[in-house]
Amino acid sequence: MQRFKMASIVPIVFLVGACANSGANYTPVIDGPVGPNYNADLAECQALAASQPLADGKTAGSIAVGAGVGAATSAILDDGDSIGEAAAVGALGGLTSSAVQKNAQRESIVRNCMRGRGYNVVG
Repeated sequence: MQRFKMASIVPIVFLVGACANSGANYTPVIDGPVGPNYNADLAECQALAASQPLADGKTAGSIAVGAGVGAATSAILDDGDSIGEAAAVGALGGLTSSAVQKNAQRESIVRNCMRGRGYNVVG
């Protein structure tokens, strides 16, 4: 049973790793004509978004809260038999939540950067 629980966590770790740069690779929807500098502008905006860190103090806080909630839930519902495993699953949940937020922020950076360069970004 122990191996099954740990094996179910592995895909989450790979999923978070695969999403590491997806927000920075976002290509916005532009309404209207694009100029000859569009590809260069897009590359520079994506590079700006990619330069933002994926982990910061909020990430650590999300991981800690997730671990705490997982451990507390295990202690209450499971008589504390698997507190460590529950804490690890909760920490992964916190990490996943933080990664999703960071990718959304990176997409927003690309959109705002392109707007700042004069493009009519609609999505």
